Amino acid sequence: MRYFIELSYNGRAYHGWQNQPNAISVQEVLDEALSTLLKEKIAIVGAGRTDSGVHAKQMFAHFNTVNKFSLEKLTYQLNSFLPNDIAVHDIFNVNEEAHARFDAISREYKYKISLHKNVFSFNNSYYFKQELDVNKMNEAARILFEYKDFECFSKSNTDVKTYNCKILKAEWTYEANELVFTIKADRFLRNMVRAIVGTLIKVGIGKINTDELHDIIKSKNRSQAGASVPGHALYLEKIEYPKHIKI
Repeated sequence: MRYFIELSYNGRAYHGWQNQPNAISVQEVLDEALSTLLKEKIAIVGAGRTDSGVHAKQMFAHFNTVNKFSLEKLTYQLNSFLPNDIAVHDIFNVNEEAHARFDAISREYKYKISLHKNVFSFNNSYYFKQELDVNKMNEAARILFEYKDFECFSKSNTDVKTYNCKILKAEWTYEANELVFTIKADRFLRNMVRAIVGTLIKVGIGKINTDELHDIIKSKNRSQAGASVPGHALYLEKIEYPKHIKI
């Protein structure tokens, strides 16, 4: 049978979600935990790939097993077995064709910027010293809705068939003592959110104006956009699926 697992993780200790030859990943740790507890080789498939250091407040993955088990008991066992920076919230049955990555209809990320030096949050937000024009940054963010091809924000040499994404939400807000960028889309390219944030920061400090963002997107050239911001302040917040996948 096929199951979905809902989890969250602090990405600080991991080199991203996906398995890598010479670095620890969230996927590797989960594969090992599930394989040990179910006493069979388990290879989970995630809803996406977060980069090194990136966190997830809500991530989904699917796995197949022939074993019969209590969903509540396995959830409890996993949380006892896994390190403190990975937490399992739910495991549930889905139909055999359900796919954690391809069936997702939207994903939402948040990027957190600390505008003041804070000794308690520097591991989880990006401390930016310069003053930012948030109104200009929001004006630039609204331009994203006018486009579908975001190759200029994609990591180079990425093996994808299309660079098209439908932006559903993009805005800067103040939350507590942080400036937070929230972006939601049907899909994201590798490194896309961090590149967008880096580009909008350049708008915020006056290095580029909002009109230039049109030219950057149309160029389809990664070197034209801003530098990628650090991954430790990026959070995968939410993933949505159609209701019919759940049994």
